[in-house]
Amino acid sequence: MILIAVDIGGTFTDVVAVDSRSGAYHTAKVPTTPQSLVEGVRLGTLAALDRASARPDEVERFVHGTTIGTNAILERRGATTAVLATEGFEDSLEIGRLKRTKMYDVFMDAETPVFLAPRRRRRGIPGRIAGDGSVVTPLDENAVREVVRELRDEEGATAFAVSLLFSFRNSDHERRVRELIQDFDASISVSLSSEIDPMFREYERTVVTAFDAYIRPVIQQYVENLRQELRRTGVQAPLQIMQSRGGITSAELVTERPISVLLSGPAAGVIGGRYAGELSGFGDLITIDVGGTSADISLISAGKPLVTNEGMIDTFPLRVPMVDVATIGAGGGSVAWVDPAANFRVGPRSAGADPGPVCYGRGGTEPTVTDASLLLGYLDPEFFAGGTLSLDPEAAARALDRFGDRLGLSGIQAAAGIHRVINSKMADAIRLVSIKRGYDAREFALVLLGGAGPVHGGRLAAELSITRMIVPAVPGVLSALGLLVASVEHDHAATVFGRLDRISPVELEEVYLGLEGIVAERMRADMVPDGEARTQRSGDTRYVGQGYTLEVPMETPVSAGSIAAHRDAFHAAHGRVYGHSNREAPVELVNARVVQSWSLPGLRLGYAATSGEQRAVRSRRAYFEELGGFSEVPVYRRDTLTAGKAIEGPAIVEQPDTTLVVYPGHCAEPDGAGNIVVTAPATVSPGAQMEPVR
Repeated sequence: MILIAVDIGGTFTDVVAVDSRSGAYHTAKVPTTPQSLVEGVRLGTLAALDRASARPDEVERFVHGTTIGTNAILERRGATTAVLATEGFEDSLEIGRLKRTKMYDVFMDAETPVFLAPRRRRRGIPGRIAGDGSVVTPLDENAVREVVRELRDEEGATAFAVSLLFSFRNSDHERRVRELIQDFDASISVSLSSEIDPMFREYERTVVTAFDAYIRPVIQQYVENLRQELRRTGVQAPLQIMQSRGGITSAELVTERPISVLLSGPAAGVIGGRYAGELSGFGDLITIDVGGTSADISLISAGKPLVTNEGMIDTFPLRVPMVDVATIGAGGGSVAWVDPAANFRVGPRSAGADPGPVCYGRGGTEPTVTDASLLLGYLDPEFFAGGTLSLDPEAAARALDRFGDRLGLSGIQAAAGIHRVINSKMADAIRLVSIKRGYDAREFALVLLGGAGPVHGGRLAAELSITRMIVPAVPGVLSALGLLVASVEHDHAATVFGRLDRISPVELEEVYLGLEGIVAERMRADMVPDGEARTQRSGDTRYVGQGYTLEVPMETPVSAGSIAAHRDAFHAAHGRVYGHSNREAPVELVNARVVQSWSLPGLRLGYAATSGEQRAVRSRRAYFEELGGFSEVPVYRRDTLTAGKAIEGPAIVEQPDTTLVVYPGHCAEPDGAGNIVVTAPATVSPGAQMEPVR
């Protein structure tokens, strides 16, 4: 009875295999295969099963986190998409809003996703729905047929996004357009805004519907290819996929609403981090997942990951509920470079999996963070990725010497500078995730994930005055483990618009019951027993006159009392996020939301207990600025540590999927839950106070 989880990263594909009876777990980390991601999934699955001494037909659950949709957008490899809008509103996708990421750049390109459907593939449809849902002008069905024929035959459109005015009030016209399209050609995929994002704001609704249409054939084809490959491998278990919000669902439901999995990869790491924190009794956590290409940072308050309904992909708005993850180009593969003004830079460009860092010996020539970590003595060239990949320290040293020469630095100084720069970038990102949302990072524990997270975590904690860090049992593959501990989850929302002092509790209760019915249908499709799912209601609320909202809970059932409690919760949230609130100002509810979740049977990993004296297996020279340079430090193996026995820094703890650097002044202690809890003094690190490397 084996559970398999697979998470595809930019450099490695991570796999975890867990015996559901004993809790014994086995991990595998194989290079990602960009030309055929399914091949990497197959190789990783077989490697994990081999280590578990299990057969493919023993797999009872197979859960996957995928970035295939994200990659399709970033690489512009989606379907040839057409957008059908209400006549006169064909250009909403291109006009966009007045937001700019570069305020003073007069030569910047437009930041609207016109690549999804250029003007020739955006057409207006005669017919009009009013703001109250009434029909102003009937739908011109003949015009729809003619437009669809032209777009398919002359423009090659294979996917249609239908975003008609006020369809969130009345979806009849959109549903009829889909029927007409599929009567004409059943092979054309269709995305309706009334199903994808049934809320007001025309531009955002059109964008997310167009993105859904753009990636729909890609996701559907990928899911089908993965199913076939798993069957050929011998895995008969149903395929489940992580959604951007942090819950899982069946592959069948994913193909009906592909946009829901667009950012599922980062969500899995957050869920895994929450699980690790709970095991050691921590509910307030900041997770940082440092992989080969990027660092994903998220905040968990009282055991609940922060969720945003206003995300971004590239520079475009993506109004899909998702775990609030800040991603920056900072990972082991981040390339060091010098800009035209002779400034020292690291990232966001990454060496990726191919050619990878210089020390991989695959043709890379530019120094990366991993090369710096190797030269500084933090990594063992013979034990990297569990010994599956040998590193070349001499090649890394030569690359760093060449880079240092450009700045007047030695190779060691260049390596130390790379760490300073990348650590500073990650610390700034953590500040944005916490302070920007009204939280004090010092009150949280830092969960170190990814292959490189435990290498850098001690420096980040010191710079932020965080005193507790958690290193899970399998930090390098915790995103994959997060897939196995996630709940089945679905959500839906609807625009309501009503001042809280005037809204009818009876009518609002009907809205919520309708949303619960839609969500319950999806839960049944995921084989969740009726009545066992937990239901959470919330509302997007604002002061009258504000442009944007805050999501706050709504008690069940809706009553005058629950509406008053909702108003109080909004005032409190506004005060926390923005630093002020006005309890005398009128408040309005904009959107109603419902989330249902169902927890799968609890997963408890089996950790092998060790006995006897805890001893270092060897020592090696590692670089610590506060100690004046290189020092001989003890090196421990993770599987020989004993719960309750502390390790004083400086020290290094190695395991197949990551390396933990215990910095001077820090103390690492394994606990009974399988985590290592690292404590640090609540002061700025000495290294941060030193003179610049130059």
